[in-house]
Amino acid sequence: MRHEHGRARRARAALAAVVTWAGLLAGTACTADGGPPGGGALGAPPAAEDVIRVTPGDGAKDVGPDEKLLVRVPSGRLESVRVVRAQDARRTPVPGRISDDGLRWEPAAERLSLAAEYTVDVVALDGHGRRSARHTTFTTQVPDERFIGYVTPENRATVGTGMIVSLRFNQRIENRAAVVRAVRVSAKPAVEIRPHWFGEDRLDFRPRDYWKPGTRVTVDLRLRDVEGAPGVYGLQQRTFAFTVGRDQVSVVDAAKHTMEVRREGELLGTVPITAGAPKTTTYNGKMVVTEMLEMTRMNGATVGFKKKDGKGEYDIPDVPHAMRLTDSGTFLHGNYWAPEDVFGESNVSHGCIGLRDDKGGGSDTPAGWFFDRSLIGDVVEVVGSEDTEVSPDNGLGGWNMGWREWVAGSAVR
Repeated sequence: MRHEHGRARRARAALAAVVTWAGLLAGTACTADGGPPGGGALGAPPAAEDVIRVTPGDGAKDVGPDEKLLVRVPSGRLESVRVVRAQDARRTPVPGRISDDGLRWEPAAERLSLAAEYTVDVVALDGHGRRSARHTTFTTQVPDERFIGYVTPENRATVGTGMIVSLRFNQRIENRAAVVRAVRVSAKPAVEIRPHWFGEDRLDFRPRDYWKPGTRVTVDLRLRDVEGAPGVYGLQQRTFAFTVGRDQVSVVDAAKHTMEVRREGELLGTVPITAGAPKTTTYNGKMVVTEMLEMTRMNGATVGFKKKDGKGEYDIPDVPHAMRLTDSGTFLHGNYWAPEDVFGESNVSHGCIGLRDDKGGGSDTPAGWFFDRSLIGDVVEVVGSEDTEVSPDNGLGGWNMGWREWVAGSAVR
């Protein structure tokens, strides 16, 4: 009897709890509408999807980047909207705002990110003050093609004052203005920096004049999901920086067979050189050191100097102290194979600038001395040659272009 009595008491308590919670819920619904508790005059509340409209729809897939993300209610007001983007194993809140009338929420950014899952959580009141909540998700397109930019110089590098920031893209870029707007190059101390396109796959940035020593330059790439060409979207989202070192400019006089090296405007030294022979002259103009190699192989066949049998007019496996000046193959390098008396007296090279050196690379030779005092980004200017001026897109030759012409090639106003 005692056992049966206990079971009956627990059953009555449970029934009372159910009745109490039902009364509270009924009272809450009606009180929110201003009616008496338990009145129920409004009937059942509408479904959440009828109160809260979310676009793109719940469960949508392959949503395009230009489709609009929108949360709205036909009446009442939005209380809270939280949107999260999951991409690359990271979850990021999507900023946005509710309109002044409380009926709409829109994101701050116009475009959706690609290859991402969006989660939308909304709480709203309908026109009768009844609260609803809704949770939706959708995923965006995963593009078949991506483009990236290979950047010069390297992150955290210390470079010469002639360095030009250069991006070479792996895909042809048609929407050049969109890509320019997604790349920001800034400097401390501040200086005007402008872009210039060379063809459809290269974008360079430089100031009007050489950088000042000590300048810190930051390159901010926001290329992810930027449409560079129809159906081809950017991949990179990164920031890197480099520092400008001391100022060094060297002037090669091909007619006088000398190179004057100036540091901060002061003459550091004059070096005897040999430049391009009469039939294979050296370009005139301003060139920038883009690569420094303790030793490298130089084969004439790779740059068009071939014999009748197809072999190179020269093939030197161990050229010391080699510094690249152009993409087409102009180097300033050590030379151990030419007679010593040609340096400072005559031009005998295939277009490169040669400095006397030892086989294997000497430390106390003119070539070794200059190599040890050089940085990537240093300027080497050639004058007095019988050749034309180097093209602005051959290496980092952009300093040979006037500022007005440079700015005109930016693809943006």
